[in-house]
Amino acid sequence: MIAPEDRIPHAPLPFRPRLTWPNEARLAVWVCPNIEHYEFLPAQQGSPRDPWPRTPHPDVLSYSLKDYGNRAGVWRMMEVLDLHGIRGSVSFSMAVGEMFPEILDAMLARDWDVFSHGLFNTRYHWNLPEDAERAEIMASVEAWRRMTGKQLRGWFSPAASNTLLTPDLVAEAGISYLCDFYHDDQPTPIRTRTGRLVSLPYTMDLNDAVMIGAGAGEGEDFLRTGLDMFETLYAEGITQPRVMCIALHPYIMGRPHRIRFLDQLLAHIRRHDGIWFTTGAEMADWYLDHHYAQAAK
Repeated sequence: MIAPEDRIPHAPLPFRPRLTWPNEARLAVWVCPNIEHYEFLPAQQGSPRDPWPRTPHPDVLSYSLKDYGNRAGVWRMMEVLDLHGIRGSVSFSMAVGEMFPEILDAMLARDWDVFSHGLFNTRYHWNLPEDAERAEIMASVEAWRRMTGKQLRGWFSPAASNTLLTPDLVAEAGISYLCDFYHDDQPTPIRTRTGRLVSLPYTMDLNDAVMIGAGAGEGEDFLRTGLDMFETLYAEGITQPRVMCIALHPYIMGRPHRIRFLDQLLAHIRRHDGIWFTTGAEMADWYLDHHYAQAAK
């Protein structure tokens, strides 16, 4: 087993070779809608954590608040991204593709990227034995191939419920990028038993589930945080290009009283030069082709 502290080579950002992005962009921006499904009566696996702790099951209130995203919020979010010409990189509960085919069809029509968020966001991977976690990851790979004929490119453990072996098992499955770490403003290599794997900067800061869903703010706060984050990263990107992630949930930011704040944030970013609106697969491929070998030494 690779020790956790040895997974990611320590490389202080100011002392690294300069990262490059296509067309000399200063900042790569990727927008990540989490299109998830939360089971009404969740299966128990891996962890004793209860997805619906508010009341004894069934928790109709909590379930229906989440279900809003796949019924209404996701379509509002798609309209805003279409307006700005931005392709999403979807943190996708694979069950959504077969349960709600209209959503899958709309994503594919827009050529959105997808990284797996497990089968359901109510099935946790904490404490899973190696073979059981491998089977869960392969179920996502096989589901994506069944739905699209394509190899799954990215992985984000459901509810961020990873194990010490998750990077090894993800790389073993032929997946290129991982979103389980939040340690940097640039992509970084991850040491695995086999293959190559890139950690892409995902965010728990500019993340509506953490900010708004946890009761720490509202739409105005999300916008203010996004503007502040952008201004800093954009300025720093002159000397050392960076990544900005905007993490969204249709059941939160897709609500009618919040969607305008997402529109305003994207409009502000688009008014600047030197921005690469990209997807997870595009960013991972660029890094693998241009920077991975040197960074992984």
